[in-house]
Amino acid sequence: QVQLVESGGASVQSGGSLRLSCEASQPTSTSSWMVWFRRVSGKQREGVAALSPGNTITYYSDSVKDRFTILRDKDKNILYLQLNSLKPEDTAMYYCAAGVPADWSRATVLSERSYHLWGQGTQVTVST
Repeated sequence: QVQLVESGGASVQSGGSLRLSCEASQPTSTSSWMVWFRRVSGKQREGVAALSPGNTITYYSDSVKDRFTILRDKDKNILYLQLNSLKPEDTAMYYCAAGVPADWSRATVLSERSYHLWGQGTQVTVST
């Protein structure tokens, strides 16, 4: 079974940058979307960035659009999330997920209900 392992989380100051990584133990299905979620303690997971099979479509949440970029190195089975212009409200545990959503609408793709394969998470903390 494929395992996902996130890394790269850290404590940074507002305005800083980070690059998160999600390494898969083996190639994911060619039909899988790869998605980054985040969760603030006590709240539901929020889908922030998604990449389609074949890297042809990306979706971003309004809260991170134009600041975060999702990338994939298919040869190394690694998914990245480049976080720029970080804000204190970006503080959260970040998770990657893989799966095949029921449809390719933005709402479905960014919903945590669409995924069963998850990593353990990596913490990002942004201070003022």
